[in-house]
Amino acid sequence: MSKSIGDKFESLYLSGKKGLAWLVDPDDVDGYTSFSQNIQKAIKAKIDFFFLGGSLLQRNNISETIQLIKKQCAEIPVILFPGSAMQFSDEADGMLFLSLISGRNPDLLIGQHVSIALELAKSSVEILPTGYMLIDGGEKTAVHYISQTIPLPNHHPELSVATALAGKFLGLKYFYLDAGSGAPDPVSPEIIRAVKNAIKAPLIVGGGLNSLEKIKLAYQSGADLVVLGNAVVQNMELLEEVSSFLETIHVRVN
Repeated sequence: MSKSIGDKFESLYLSGKKGLAWLVDPDDVDGYTSFSQNIQKAIKAKIDFFFLGGSLLQRNNISETIQLIKKQCAEIPVILFPGSAMQFSDEADGMLFLSLISGRNPDLLIGQHVSIALELAKSSVEILPTGYMLIDGGEKTAVHYISQTIPLPNHHPELSVATALAGKFLGLKYFYLDAGSGAPDPVSPEIIRAVKNAIKAPLIVGGGLNSLEKIKLAYQSGADLVVLGNAVVQNMELLEEVSSFLETIHVRVN
């Protein structure tokens, strides 16, 4: 890949173009044929990134899943979105080095990071320092339970802004607002808009985005990159719908 992943994130922010990522949970990869077909649909939809990870992985098949993806499309970066330090493979192109700045669990602020740091230093995986913020999506999701943290309220932008700014002042380069997989409600437009205006940095948004209208609103509110996970498991055609929308407004990265 000619450009680093960080450069691509920055390009999204600086150009005003919009990106699309498919979040693959390796536990959902049941068979080679069906997964391969879904990869082809993702390629057709011109997604910009594969994100890979989950709150609770029950099978040790991260490397195998990466190999399946790269076998069909080596040009689309595969980025680890880890729920813990154990969810690592040096076959990935990049890794969101997540600091859960919305919570007060020290293990997810710095603990997990220390345990994997030496291994990362030996690898060629691109490290992407990311401020990860959980937003209340209407019900407790797996990520809230696993992280043992309280999400930020979805209708008090000032709290999210203060949290994001603290992360920026600590040197984090990218920010991820997440309502959690399968959340009834996505991150509110008010929070997306307020955080984007405050941090002036690449902004990733995911969780609860299960319809084209919700996804459009996230983009229009300031999301540079939208991540689709559970919604795609239920309906792979959603990727193509989003792709068609991005083509219509002529703001694709590709």
